[in-house]
Amino acid sequence: MSGTSLDGLDLVACRFTFDQSWNYEILKSLTIPYSHKWVTKLSTATELNALDFAFLNNDLGKFIGKQVAEFCADLPQKPDLVSSHGHTIFHQPENMLTVQIGSGASIAAYSGLRTACDFRTLDVALEGQGAPLVPVGDELLFGDFDFCLNLGGIANISFSENGERKAFDICPANMAFNHFIKELGYEYDLDGNCGRTGQVQEELLRLLNDLEFYQQKGPKSLGREWFENDFLPLINSFQLAPNDALRTLYEHVSDQICLAVDQYPKGRMLITGGGAHNVFLIELFSEKTKHKTIVPSSQIIDFKEAIIFAFLGVLRLREEANCLKSVTGTNHNHSGGVIYLP
Repeated sequence: MSGTSLDGLDLVACRFTFDQSWNYEILKSLTIPYSHKWVTKLSTATELNALDFAFLNNDLGKFIGKQVAEFCADLPQKPDLVSSHGHTIFHQPENMLTVQIGSGASIAAYSGLRTACDFRTLDVALEGQGAPLVPVGDELLFGDFDFCLNLGGIANISFSENGERKAFDICPANMAFNHFIKELGYEYDLDGNCGRTGQVQEELLRLLNDLEFYQQKGPKSLGREWFENDFLPLINSFQLAPNDALRTLYEHVSDQICLAVDQYPKGRMLITGGGAHNVFLIELFSEKTKHKTIVPSSQIIDFKEAIIFAFLGVLRLREEANCLKSVTGTNHNHSGGVIYLP
């Protein structure tokens, strides 16, 4: 799993079993931080010509395949399947386009393992949003919770309503925080401490909360393009000190999450993704929401999304639905993904 926050490659080895319901067991987990070279390559991929973009796709696949081979070397048995999300470069569902790089063929070749990848493209071809895909795992693996909130590069929410799974992207999260904390020379805002010292810029907060995306009904999804073209220029126009920009962003993100979830009956909310480590953000949100917020172990916080993408691969292998029409807006549930045999 490689997310929009560009913090690294998440690897997790899982065992899935079915006995009336699905269960999972984590055998091993590891995050491999991206080097500065990889961060630069991935963050500037949209600027490449076609040939260089193709090389980057292959190179990332080789890198992932080699990391997977090393990661799996000491497992008690050979994995049945590698399931790779890849790294999203373009996500424009309105144009029926989504692109995740990290060649599945290269992963299979360099890991020596059957590989499932490219989970989103079928959904956008069927005029869906192509995101979020995690809710099928929320439903089948984490169904004890009323809400599953993921605080990754983008914040998204998943829940059941009238027996049907609903989910949508809410707003930028870590991709925004990490952008501004880098101005202070850090990779991330540890515990939200830098943002905690800042001041809310009320006019910016009002304008952010008024952005057109937030008025849309779901299903809806966000990509880096919207962040860079609509969200970031607005913040930059105020020329704030980084800690003031962060403090305003924390207020904005907690506001938007509350608006998204507090219209529903009170329930238990599981919070995962890197943002769940941000003490200040969790404090802000927990003070505002009526729901009971639950922050699990660090392993679940950091690897829940990777666990679920492994599970999506299992469902694809079984030719069972791994994408829900109620979430993405297509007219039928379907099984997305491509499988490569080494």
